[in-house]
Amino acid sequence: MSRAAPHPGGHSAGRPGDRAGTRRWLALLAVLLATFMDLVDVTIVGVALRAIQTDLHASYAAGQWFTAGYALAFALLLVTGGRLGDLYGRRRVFMAGVAGFTAASALAAAAPSAGLLVAARVAQGAFGGVMVPQVMSIIATEFRSARERTLAISLYGLVLGAGQVSGPLLGGLLTGDALGWRLIFLINLPVGLVALAGAWRWMRESRADRPSRLDVSGVLLVALGSLLLAYPLVQGREQGWPPWTAVSMAAAAPVLYAFVRHQRRRERAGRPVLVPTGLFRRRSYSAGLALMFVLFCGVSGYFIVMTWTLQFGLGWSPLRVALVGLAWPAGIACTAQLTNRFGQPRARALVALGTPVMALGTAGLAWSVARHGAATTAPDLMPWMFGAGIGMGLTVPILSNLVLGEIPAADAGAASGVLNSVIQFGNAMGVALAGVVFFGGRAASGTVSGTVSGTVSGALPDAAGHAAGGARTLLACAAAFALAAALSPLLPRRVARTGPDATGGDGDGGDGGGPEVSRLLSTGR
Repeated sequence: MSRAAPHPGGHSAGRPGDRAGTRRWLALLAVLLATFMDLVDVTIVGVALRAIQTDLHASYAAGQWFTAGYALAFALLLVTGGRLGDLYGRRRVFMAGVAGFTAASALAAAAPSAGLLVAARVAQGAFGGVMVPQVMSIIATEFRSARERTLAISLYGLVLGAGQVSGPLLGGLLTGDALGWRLIFLINLPVGLVALAGAWRWMRESRADRPSRLDVSGVLLVALGSLLLAYPLVQGREQGWPPWTAVSMAAAAPVLYAFVRHQRRRERAGRPVLVPTGLFRRRSYSAGLALMFVLFCGVSGYFIVMTWTLQFGLGWSPLRVALVGLAWPAGIACTAQLTNRFGQPRARALVALGTPVMALGTAGLAWSVARHGAATTAPDLMPWMFGAGIGMGLTVPILSNLVLGEIPAADAGAASGVLNSVIQFGNAMGVALAGVVFFGGRAASGTVSGTVSGTVSGALPDAAGHAAGGARTLLACAAAFALAAALSPLLPRRVARTGPDATGGDGDGGDGGGPEVSRLLSTGR
């Protein structure tokens, strides 16, 4: 159970019909509003990417960092953010995360250069990693009865779906405004302020009874190792692969090994760790993490390469790209609910079916882009996108709990927190690798210049070059999905036990929580 500090307005958890019960639901609305803001911000940037790069005369590498920087910071702060809530109070930490995310959005909207926008996006990811883990902890501590918690999580699911569809559409609509791409960040200001006011007015404070301390040294080690690997993959191509890129990537291995040794030493000493190493003794969990990593390398690579191909190469408008791109979530919607309702007894079989379907759909998309080139139209793409979405809908709803299928309930919170971070690392690495494959490893120091409908300078200046690069990268994404399918036999046959006890009983785990994985899966990012 968790202990609770009194709210400034003074109330305690009460029956659904009383004043305290009403406050809890109003607090949930504030939390979900902040969640919606985060979900939209993850997907909206991809649609506005060309407008951003054009206005700031940014390179392709800078465009990759707009996405990868957010994902890396989010991944590094997810587990730490949950523990900050346990230590200092979930309401307090949630509000700090919302305030920081909103301030970073204002900085992004005002950014005069690509470097400052990258810094703002990293700050958004970091504060998002602080804010998001509190959401499920707040739901778990405020809604104790099975009926209320089911309703709260259902509302959370509705927000996931709304954010999934709204982000690309809002990106397409807002970038056509007089303020251009800056409006996609400015819209976060009123949303963030309303969420802050709602949290201050209605949210009750709570902490864990026995919160674990922060493993700051572990965070720094894994951050250093990740940057040593990701930075040269993104920047090396544009600089002609100088010797420091090979040195940096080689140095990542000993740093990450030092992180593993550091975690083992702390675990033997009985001190809190960022990643409990005992989890990896279970083959199904280790294979599941590998599956998630390669799967989301493919998903994030797909999103950025479609932007490069359709907007940069073929000159499509952001709104047109967003509307065509809806074929992917439409495919997910066709199968996800059925999978969620009936798929648990045969979960591994569905993952083994869904991932090859994703691979086939993405390979078909690559074939279509390669065949039609500069003459590619929406009907050439949407059936393949829809098919890949159907495959993801067969996989999405049960995958996170399936990976956790053999993890004891007492370790589920830590295991799901690690799983969340691996997904985000996969997103970041997928964006980095997509650039290497798209440009064929060649150096490209060009920037995007002119108007949104103007010319693009760089390694692939024409539509045919972008189509060829897009087809090549989509095939690499299809290969990632095929590798995920090859790993699926190593997963448990059935999903993990769900419900209040699945994360340790009282919701105080603070490490991300299983439903947070669903948030990442639903957005595809």
